[in-house]
Amino acid sequence: MSVNNELETGMLAVIGTLNFIINIAWFLIIASAIFSWLYAFNVINVNNQAINMIGRSLYQLTEPLYRPIRRVLPDMGGVDLSPLVVLVILYFIQLFLNTTIAPALLS
Repeated sequence: MSVNNELETGMLAVIGTLNFIINIAWFLIIASAIFSWLYAFNVINVNNQAINMIGRSLYQLTEPLYRPIRRVLPDMGGVDLSPLVVLVILYFIQLFLNTTIAPALLS
């Protein structure tokens, strides 16, 4: 295997790993949004220690992604659009990786 092929394979592995991380982030953001709705409408028992731990974990995992977006977005009252903005940004990054970067490495 030549050095160029090894470099291409390595870069494609990096792109694949980034795609996997983005997919995990998507899942966490969706789970966090659903959890926050369930919490807001008192569907789940917030006094349950396991539920409380899940909620805190989701908050700690997603809040670093939301914080910079919330600084930029105007106040929309009770509506938080930062998860939607983060999902759009992640979609753009994934699309850019798969349609621009990966094909450039293969050519």
